Amino acid sequence: MLLYVAKRLLGVIPVTATVVTFIFLLLRLTPGDPAVLLAGEAATEADVARVRAALGLDKGLLEQFTLWLDQLLHGDLGHSVLSNIPVTTLIGQRIEPTLSLALTTMIFALCISVPLGVLAASRAGSWVDRLVMTGSVMSFSFPVFFTGYLFVWLFSIQLRWFPVQGFTSIREGIGPFLANITLPTITLGLAYMALLTRMSRSAMLEVLRQDYIRTARAKGLPMRVVLFVHALKNAAVPIVTTAGVGVALLIGGTVITESVFAIPGLGRLTVDSILAHDYPVIQGLILFFSIIYVLLNLLIDLSYSLFDPRIRY
Repeated sequence: MLLYVAKRLLGVIPVTATVVTFIFLLLRLTPGDPAVLLAGEAATEADVARVRAALGLDKGLLEQFTLWLDQLLHGDLGHSVLSNIPVTTLIGQRIEPTLSLALTTMIFALCISVPLGVLAASRAGSWVDRLVMTGSVMSFSFPVFFTGYLFVWLFSIQLRWFPVQGFTSIREGIGPFLANITLPTITLGLAYMALLTRMSRSAMLEVLRQDYIRTARAKGLPMRVVLFVHALKNAAVPIVTTAGVGVALLIGGTVITESVFAIPGLGRLTVDSILAHDYPVIQGLILFFSIIYVLLNLLIDLSYSLFDPRIRY
């Protein structure tokens, strides 16, 4: 097991190196001069040259990459061009709202989607199954921004059940925290939940056809025990895998959801940085999200043996 973990950790290195190289080239090889965009239309040649020097764009491409890689190895993601604040500081200031939204969304989606998938699989072909699958398709079809604005109009403006926008830290109380995080969580969770519901149903259908499930039912075990104790544990691996792959959907949805609900998190920072052409911040955020995605999927890969004892590394 330890040898496998070591190999998987080493395997993260080339993936991370590829991501770092791609991020560097993506922003530098795109059309247009970032220095001109940042300096503004009224800037002189001297102003543009000063901005270009501040970004390091006056050096060769290989030298830029070497300097940037050296900074990364020392934990330095650079400074924001607009505020001159270190990118790591900006990420640290904005990470709590994003982390709170991501965790509450995952908890909400898993707690709803897995039971729905199990229910649909146990009633395969019935009206319950068709209703669950139709609901999943509909929730996945609506764009996150459309659902968010619809919820704001209905539950915040018309019914006045929740605040229109903003974020309250959990340190200020559970009530205010839930009041602000509920609508964004449901908005983002609907698309994520649809994906998990369909996979839960598919995985459970495969397991329910196995002989040991027929044996358990023949012994007279209650259906809930057969479904949630015997079947669900063996169907957990593809469900967990889908949850990990769906993190990419979660990250993209976070950017949109935070913009809709004016949550001061990393997603909102990403949008603001793109609009302001703040390239060091954009690079740092893409790199941060990419590494989180890689590490999270590594943890999910290592967790397989907990759900299926037959898996040995």
